[in-house]
Amino acid sequence: MSPSPSDSYRLDEQVGFLLRRAYQRHMAICSERMQGKLTAVQFSTLFRLVEEEGPVSQNALGRMVMMDAPTIKGVVSRLKERGLIESRADPDDKRRYLLSSTEAGRALLDEMLPIMQGVTAETLDPLEPHERAMMVALLRKMS
Repeated sequence: MSPSPSDSYRLDEQVGFLLRRAYQRHMAICSERMQGKLTAVQFSTLFRLVEEEGPVSQNALGRMVMMDAPTIKGVVSRLKERGLIESRADPDDKRRYLLSSTEAGRALLDEMLPIMQGVTAETLDPLEPHERAMMVALLRKMS
């Protein structure tokens, strides 16, 4: 009898499977805590835009949050529809638009920051304090 492929491969020990499970847990916590105010992707997009403290192009914003052009376009459209960001023509390049946060966007971000800090804390809660720091450092190293 030949060995089964599962003799040497354990799905529950594979990094991709484990990362996906951890991500799903994180997203469930995030969804519950954010109560529909923003998605995690919208939060990170708005955060980066506010953090820049000035208008940025949609392309640059997409790079800042590691999103491809079609994805960032959809996120930007939804944030604009909600009045959280605004766009204006770039005075130096009429083909390009510059994005900036609105007062409403900055206010919502201020409200969501402590919630997202809680999401991170709850996501890492199963770990010991030294493991939390190690996890973040290892994930940074991998990305």
